[in-house]
Amino acid sequence: MTSRLPVSQPEHSPSWHAELHLGFVRQGERTVLRENRHRGPLRVQRALYPEGDTVCQAIVLHPPSGIAGGDHLAISAQVGAGAHAQLTTPGAGKWYRSGGAEASQCIAFTVAEGATLEWLPQETIVFDGARARMETRVSLVADSRYIGWDILCLGRAAAGERFENGRFDLFFRVDRGGAPIWIERGGFDGSDPMLSSPAGWAGATVCGTLLCTFPELPQQAAALLEACRKIPPVDGANHGLSALPGMLVARYLGDSSEAARSWFAELWAILRPACSGRPAVTPRIWNT
Repeated sequence: MTSRLPVSQPEHSPSWHAELHLGFVRQGERTVLRENRHRGPLRVQRALYPEGDTVCQAIVLHPPSGIAGGDHLAISAQVGAGAHAQLTTPGAGKWYRSGGAEASQCIAFTVAEGATLEWLPQETIVFDGARARMETRVSLVADSRYIGWDILCLGRAAAGERFENGRFDLFFRVDRGGAPIWIERGGFDGSDPMLSSPAGWAGATVCGTLLCTFPELPQQAAALLEACRKIPPVDGANHGLSALPGMLVARYLGDSSEAARSWFAELWAILRPACSGRPAVTPRIWNT
C-alpha cells in the first residue's frame, strides 16, 4: 500500500516537516513492502529485489538533498516476522547551515520475530553553522537481527571547511525485548574542546559506527572478530572492533568518509552471512 498524506508545513515557514513509514511483511518466501506512507519530500519509489524474493531493498529518497534549519524528518520502518528488509540511500545526507532554528531527524525501527533489518545509509555531512539533532531507536525481540552503520562528517573537507560553529546532538538506542543493549548519546558545539582532544575526536573530521546484533553471539564469534580485525581501513585511521553481549561493534575515527564506508562494507561482507545466513550482495545504488 502506497499513500500520500497532506504536507504538514506552516505557510509562514519554508521548512519541511516530512515523514516516511514503511512496513515489510513476509508472504511465503517473499518479503513484501506492504506499507509505504509519506508526508512531504521523504519517499521510497518502489521495492527492489536484487537478491531474489527473500530480501526486499528500499532506497530512501529525500529530493531536497539536504536538511535545513527548522526541517524535521521522521523515518520509521516495521519489519514483520520472518521478513528481511534492506534500507539504503542514494547519496550523502547533508545538514545545512542554520539561521538559528534546529533541524532534526528521528528514525524508529521495529524488527519482529525471526526478521532481519539492514540500515546501510551513505554518510551524513554536517555543514559549518548547522544546528542538528539525530535520534535513532531500534527495537528488537529475542530472535530478530539488525546490522547497520552511521558515518558522520563534520564540515566539508573537500571545500576546506571545518565544523567550527553550530551544534550537533546524537542519540542512538538499541533495545532487545524492551531492555537496552546499546545506548549512545553525544552533543557538542563547533568550538567544543572535545573535537580536538585526544580523548575525543582528536582533530578528526569523520566518525563512524557499525553495529551487528545477534539473538546470541554465534559460536564463531571469536573467528568473526579476528577476520574483521585483519581488515584495517585503507587510510590507516584510528579504528576498533569489540564483541559485546549480543553484538559486534566497529568504530572508525579519521578524515575520509569514503575510507570509512569502504571499511564498513568489507566488515558487512563478513558479518552479514553470520547475521542473516545470506552472502553479501553490494547494493547497485552504491556504484552510481
